[in-house]
Amino acid sequence: MAVEGVVLVLLGAESTGKSWLADALCRDLVAEGHDAVRVAEYLREFSDHHGRTPRAHEQAAIAREQTQRIALAAREHAIVVADTSALMTAIYSACLFDDPSLLAPAIATQRSYAASLLTALDLPWVADGHQRDGPAERQAIDSCLRATMLDAGLAFSVIHGRDDRRLAAARAAIKTVLHPASVDRDTPSWRWRCATCDGDPCLRLPEMSDSGV
Repeated sequence: MAVEGVVLVLLGAESTGKSWLADALCRDLVAEGHDAVRVAEYLREFSDHHGRTPRAHEQAAIAREQTQRIALAAREHAIVVADTSALMTAIYSACLFDDPSLLAPAIATQRSYAASLLTALDLPWVADGHQRDGPAERQAIDSCLRATMLDAGLAFSVIHGRDDRRLAAARAAIKTVLHPASVDRDTPSWRWRCATCDGDPCLRLPEMSDSGV
């Protein structure tokens, strides 16, 4: 019988470890006995197939395909770990092509997901063929993503660290989503950080949704 799964989305600029973390997090959840599946980044599949990054008029189709793949996985599995969402496509479309038209639907879709994990810029930038632009572009996309999510009131958690520390940070961030009964109900179940600072003294609490996320 199909289920409506919990969707955990990895967001972040290029070369911030989203794919590694999505793989590691999904493997970790499966090892614990969860029915979890990873949804890969369709953009990478598109770029590998065409040997280039998408053009402006191709952005909408890429966003739709990513959303559809996540939705299909969520109908068939209890937990979905998505290696990006339509929001990242919308951010790139707005920043690179000056086309913000994809932002509103992408934000609405992102709001329906259980958790948004933003991978920090604490990993070294690594070239990856035609898909990556450089450290300066990475910083610009990160800033645009944070500002967009804050302006939209989308809760997110910034994930830092390397290897096991990054995985542990992600697991801590999703604890209230996967194990709500184990969390003190007087404690806010989600936090976001400001657009420019990831330090603990600079925390802002978003308005709680009906789901407590």
